[in-house]
Amino acid sequence: MTAILVLAAAYLIGGIPFGYIVVRLATGRDIRSSGSGNIGATNVLRTAGRGLGVLTLLLDIVKGVAAVWLAERFTGSELWMCAAALAVMIGHAWPAMLKFKGGKAVACLLGAFLYLAPVPLLATVGVFVVTVAASRFISLGSIVAAGLFPLAVFLIEHPQWYVTATAAAAGAFVIYRHRANIERLRAGTENVFTPGGRRR
Repeated sequence: MTAILVLAAAYLIGGIPFGYIVVRLATGRDIRSSGSGNIGATNVLRTAGRGLGVLTLLLDIVKGVAAVWLAERFTGSELWMCAAALAVMIGHAWPAMLKFKGGKAVACLLGAFLYLAPVPLLATVGVFVVTVAASRFISLGSIVAAGLFPLAVFLIEHPQWYVTATAAAAGAFVIYRHRANIERLRAGTENVFTPGGRRR
């Protein structure tokens, strides 16, 4: 029963729509009516500025850390920590507070695996940075990094099978959530990243 409650809490933590909240408080606007309509840090950065974008990113990362920490605190099981990592991502992507329309869960993945597998995560973040610097597409960086992340976890840490399986599921989930971006990349209409946070 404790483990089930922890997973429910992880989902609810993931469902806190920080991007929506910070933009609403700072500007009075609904982030869902701007840019891509996504509540995640990239759309906040693009449409509301660098400060709010970074704040959203940090808060969403904290959600991932908190969910996995909670699972460790109350279950002491790495398996349930992995389950909490997926639950917080699901909560972010389909938050009950916003009628199950949320973000892509990249930041929640960062937070969850910063706790579970920090070295492979940081290696993959390096891949993300290089990809974005070369292509100027945040979405492409996220997709490439998500695809390589399970391999990094396996090669660097050689963990229990369920940790690698969770990394694979999390990476696949992020790629699935980027399917609209993939279509825009193919069509040549994807938004280009600029450091100032404005869309070109």
